[in-house]
Amino acid sequence: MDLNTIAEVAHPTTRDQLPVWTAGDAWLAGGTWLFSEPQTHLKRLIDLTDLKWPALTIGETELSIAATCTVAQLDALACPPEWIASPLINQCCRAFLASFKIWKTATIGGNICMSLPAGPMISLTSALDGVCTVWQAGGGEWKIPVAEFVTGDQRNVLAPGDLLRQIDIPLAALRRRSAFRQISLTPVGRSAALLIGSVTSDGGLALTITASTKRPVRLSFAGIPNGKELRETILQHIADDLYHSDVHGKPLWRKHMTLRLAEEIRVELRGTA
Repeated sequence: MDLNTIAEVAHPTTRDQLPVWTAGDAWLAGGTWLFSEPQTHLKRLIDLTDLKWPALTIGETELSIAATCTVAQLDALACPPEWIASPLINQCCRAFLASFKIWKTATIGGNICMSLPAGPMISLTSALDGVCTVWQAGGGEWKIPVAEFVTGDQRNVLAPGDLLRQIDIPLAALRRRSAFRQISLTPVGRSAALLIGSVTSDGGLALTITASTKRPVRLSFAGIPNGKELRETILQHIADDLYHSDVHGKPLWRKHMTLRLAEEIRVELRGTA
């Protein structure tokens, strides 16, 4: 879609060249959502692609994912064999149910900053203990776990002019045994519930609930719980009004599927603890 109110497109190549943020500005990376509908309030786009951030960097203790890394680049990452949780990357990328055009253009940072309940990159990075690095509009930076970055349906902690720079995944999280469950109301529909569980280094269960809820919910257990403990913990920590409601699923059904998929994950991981 043409954005016919745009009067300027800035092309910074370093952080120092980022223009002062004003009302009517928008960051431009993949632009798959930005150009999908009218944006009559916008006057300037700040193109991030010329910053040329490395898409993926494997360090000694973490995998760094640039906010401008595309879904296709992440899906194509050749993971070491000891990253036994790496199938989650491909599973979450395919939860987009998007065309190859979207895969090659849409960015990881864009999906997280859009902060939709069904954002699969939110599911992936929050389940793998991802930490966001945010560049503040006035200078400086701060870090926050992905699970806390998203605060609700299309809501997050960013202030105007703040910029998500990268997401860091601890390599230890990629070495954990994991289980993935996802369901949609229709065969090619948006995720109505997406749950990821993993066995921690001390034999506990880490469970991340997304898509069915308005924001990510992280639950931790000292060991692999029994079915009753798991169910009661979910009921205690997720109030009924936290379940999302739209054409892709009503809250009561999402709640039912959350409990069902969580139990499937518990049973699958029980034998690997």
